[in-house]
Amino acid sequence: SGVIPTLYAVNETERQLLQRAIRVIPDYPQPGVQFRDITTLLNDAQAFAILIRELVRPWRDAGIDEVAGIEARGFILGGAVAYGLGAGFVPIRKKGKLPHTTVSVAYSLEYGIDTIEMHTDAIRAGERVLLLDDLIATGGSAGAAVQLLRGVGANVIAAAFVIELPALGGSSKLTTDGVPTHALLSF
Repeated sequence: SGVIPTLYAVNETERQLLQRAIRVIPDYPQPGVQFRDITTLLNDAQAFAILIRELVRPWRDAGIDEVAGIEARGFILGGAVAYGLGAGFVPIRKKGKLPHTTVSVAYSLEYGIDTIEMHTDAIRAGERVLLLDDLIATGGSAGAAVQLLRGVGANVIAAAFVIELPALGGSSKLTTDGVPTHALLSF
């Protein structure tokens, strides 16, 4: 209970299968960017099963109460991981998308400001939360999500991602902020 893994246990054969299942779209959303599209991975039943198994495995004995997923691919992954952990699921959405009373955090993007929200009653103070999304790059949205979760008293145990882009520093920022960060793949 309370154990935080240092590395995921995905083996090299499975890692290669996951990497091959991810489509790379050059120059999207802007020139020079190699967009990692996981929709092809989600569409591959074998790869998707491995992905969810490996996102669940490290947290099985960590006493996770809630999995918080960042819109939108974090919803797909987060719901499945929450089910696998016997935990609840908390959607973190863009401003104006949730129907009940919300709390919000604004954060900077390279092209402006965005805001994420969650319901005020989604998490009780002290609950152990795993933050989940498909990719961490600069860490802007994940950092804002951590701030949002901590603002309502959540104990953010870790943040997990399918893909990490380490050159952009997002994982380092979260780790410096006291949130262990784990990714299955690194590009």
